[in-house]
Amino acid sequence: MRIETKKTAPKNAVRVRFISGTVSKFHTTGGGEELSVAYGKTVPLSRRKMILFLRKIISVAKQNKLKSLAVAWADVRALAEKNISDRDLGEMLAVAFLMADFEFVVYKKKPEDGFPFVHDIALLGAPHAAAEGVRRGIVIGGEVNACRTLANTPGGDMTPKKLAAAARTAVKNTKATVNVLGRAQMTKLGLGAVLGVAQGSAEEPQFIIVEYHGLKTKNLELKTAPLVLIGKGVTFDSGGLNIKPGDSMLEMHMDMSGGAAVIHAVALAAKLKVRANVIGLIPAVENMPSGSAIRPGDILKGLSGRTIEILNTDAEGRVILTDAITYAKQYDPAAVAEASTLTGASLTALGLHASALMTTDKKFEEKIIELGETHGEYVWPFPQWEEYEDMVKGNFGDVSNIPSSGNTRYAGVIGGGMFLREFAKDLSCPFAHLDIAPRMTAAPNEFLAKGAVGTPVRLFLALIEQYAQ
Repeated sequence: MRIETKKTAPKNAVRVRFISGTVSKFHTTGGGEELSVAYGKTVPLSRRKMILFLRKIISVAKQNKLKSLAVAWADVRALAEKNISDRDLGEMLAVAFLMADFEFVVYKKKPEDGFPFVHDIALLGAPHAAAEGVRRGIVIGGEVNACRTLANTPGGDMTPKKLAAAARTAVKNTKATVNVLGRAQMTKLGLGAVLGVAQGSAEEPQFIIVEYHGLKTKNLELKTAPLVLIGKGVTFDSGGLNIKPGDSMLEMHMDMSGGAAVIHAVALAAKLKVRANVIGLIPAVENMPSGSAIRPGDILKGLSGRTIEILNTDAEGRVILTDAITYAKQYDPAAVAEASTLTGASLTALGLHASALMTTDKKFEEKIIELGETHGEYVWPFPQWEEYEDMVKGNFGDVSNIPSSGNTRYAGVIGGGMFLREFAKDLSCPFAHLDIAPRMTAAPNEFLAKGAVGTPVRLFLALIEQYAQ
């Protein structure tokens, strides 16, 4: 999609008008073809509703197979809340348009009349600040969609090594760099948690490190602590020997969505030249059943030196993340944020519209909630009280990857977060865990194509910019 600010509408563009009510329609008037898109009954639209309405414009246009649109900036501005600046509204518009236009068609045969994408949008009469926001939004929306493409890629075509290659591609022609640790290097360093989970697969695990140092002088990097982002990179999760039911396994090529988001958040910071230092860590494995796979009851020793009692091989994501959390210590980070499609329990708790957030740092929690609300990636906090610590005490190891006593189905979201907290205690900075399983795929009513959503690329970019100078 191409979005350009113009003074007048191109001849072939369909004029978009906003109307009250609930019925949208494509029709012909005396002035030519028009697309009337209904925004509801009241204005202004809240930030949440504005994002959805902007996506709806593209969704309705695609339903009518329209390729070129003309949208008046004054009409957009009239619907938005006054406290949203022109620059922010321009960015919101571009991100919403690009995300709504995306569909994963890599494996589909192209129809004779082409896929129903909107090719051109003329934004009429936009002020300079809005045009700046649009340009920035185009970069952001493009990177979110690149993350969605990566997460949607079938597991047979997205192995740990291919994920590492995708990371290199994502940061190509930027100042970000990628370093990858293979099995031999991880063995030498003692990343036993990652290696243990990976041992059932023929695919070699990878520990992907993406670095962007946006705070540099000519000869000396400024001594500024980086933000470290960690993403779960399970390229396919069969459940291991505790194998998943067939329906539950269907979308598990997207179990690396957190890793994909970290890769593209760091790439985005580099492309926007954000003045911040950020490190992305993605432990990448395939979780498969075989004669060499870890067994329920096995005990792994990770980089932290703690032993992990494996009571269920399908709770593998939290296990590999422990090595990444410990690895982050060497950077002396200002903060660490981690994203993972960790638990089905988070879907039970929150449905499809918010990620679960867990942190013991109240200010960090409030900031993440605020940024999520602003950028359309909503989160909801869960407690990490000391009373829950018994959930992760092992019987024969230091910690267990699911509760070693009691009903293991209780407080599944919290259990995953408490497990990670045991390792995050070693950090001397705020740590936040985002369980993004609810946002792995699009909800039916948010005007996005089926499949990956690209959460939390936008939230992570906003967090990176909080540490910018």
